[in-house]
Amino acid sequence: MLSIYVARSGSAPIRMVNADVAHDAASTMKAAVLAALYRSKLDLDAPVPVFECFPSAVPGSTFRNSIAMDSDPQPWRRLGGRATLRWLANRMITQSSNLATNLCLSHVGLAAVNQIWRLAGATNSFTNRLIEDYAAKNIGIVNVVTAADLARLFLYLGPGELDVLAGNQHRVDLAAGLPEGTQIAFKNGWFPGLRHSAGVVYPADSAPYVIAVCYSGPLATGHAVNDPAAQLIARISSGIWAQRHALA
Repeated sequence: MLSIYVARSGSAPIRMVNADVAHDAASTMKAAVLAALYRSKLDLDAPVPVFECFPSAVPGSTFRNSIAMDSDPQPWRRLGGRATLRWLANRMITQSSNLATNLCLSHVGLAAVNQIWRLAGATNSFTNRLIEDYAAKNIGIVNVVTAADLARLFLYLGPGELDVLAGNQHRVDLAAGLPEGTQIAFKNGWFPGLRHSAGVVYPADSAPYVIAVCYSGPLATGHAVNDPAAQLIARISSGIWAQRHALA
């Protein structure tokens, strides 16, 4: 299943394909976690403990994050020590760290993330469990997004949050479909069977636009790079870029 949503701030959607179809959220939900954290009253510069065991959404259960499933070793090197929430939020976005994400979620809470979805105007997206809480996933407690809701979220984000997202180091899918040097604030997510990416593109010669593409299917290998699904999204991104002056 392929879902696409393209829009400009203050405009009706410009391109829509299966835009309200639900997909597993993968790491795109980390953008909503970032917004909840930045809009909370938490002191983002206060050091907090770094640990890898978390309460499951299944009552009475716990689970551990796996370093083998994480794309960022840096938070793991601080196990037993401390790190600031601002540093963890940065690793969550720029390196897509699962451990950093769950540490941020343990402080801000799932309810605050779901409030961000609602404030952004999302109607079919929600965050109900931490990352790698497979016991919860197995009984139907899931994180879900749609392309339309991801686009609404990115239209809702403020400059500080978008600045962090512009530092995303996984320059594949949407970013790979743009000319070199084009600014994009985005978050992608991948897992065997799915590849998603959403963000705001800032052309030098036209107004910014938001694009969200969600793919679930056999093309997605789950690899961070050299993923056929990522290449598909790059081609879609390139096609929308070529039409940027006509987007209205």
